Amino acid sequence: MAAFALARALRAGDTVYSSWCFLAAPIVAETIARAGFTAVVIDQQHGLWDTAAVVAAVSAIHHAGATPVVRVPVGDNASVSRALDFGAEAIIAPMINTVADARAFAAAAKFPPQGERSYGPFRAMALQGGTASIEYLREANEGTLTLAMIETQTALGNVEAIAATPGIDALFIGPYDLSTALSGGKAQDVSAPEVERAIDKIRDAALKAGKVPGIYCTDAERAREMAKRGFRFMTIGNDLGLLRDGATAQMKIVRS
Repeated sequence: MAAFALARALRAGDTVYSSWCFLAAPIVAETIARAGFTAVVIDQQHGLWDTAAVVAAVSAIHHAGATPVVRVPVGDNASVSRALDFGAEAIIAPMINTVADARAFAAAAKFPPQGERSYGPFRAMALQGGTASIEYLREANEGTLTLAMIETQTALGNVEAIAATPGIDALFIGPYDLSTALSGGKAQDVSAPEVERAIDKIRDAALKAGKVPGIYCTDAERAREMAKRGFRFMTIGNDLGLLRDGATAQMKIVRS
């Protein structure tokens, strides 16, 4: 896997499809990567991942020819640089509601002078085949991506300022939390009119700032729709859903 392949693809204007892993099973993440996804997201916020499983999954995804991405827990900027040191090449940070949140996230992910990331990417360099520390240092700020999640009313009000924050590379929509917030906790309709308007607003803010718009999609049909609407980083479903749907489909056949 070429170093910083995801960043190079997105900066070149490519549209990228990824998938999502809740289950703390590196072999599942690897299997999904081998299906042809450009990237696989390890979800530490709501998933079952501990540090050892993340380290193993990052390596497995990398060796399967995809880019490892980690979603860290809310406000856990200490995990940002650790995940990058393990070999993740993009970080999704949830609940980025203010410019201060965005700045703190960027500072943890980027080396000086852009940020405050401490140096120690030895596992990342090994996975990438690198040996010269100065080369990693020279390329990492452009090559490792920061995706700020916009998923609350507060974040929506600050979205243009968040998008314009130096060190933020992309805006990533969490549609279920966004729909929950916009409905006042009454619904999770990701296609409700107010949610669709918010999705377009977030996309426009990203594009205006020269950043990548991204979104979580339940299935491939929704991902294709979002690509047509200008999004360039889409996740399609998750490992638990894929496993459940596959098992259910097989049982439906034998019971028919």
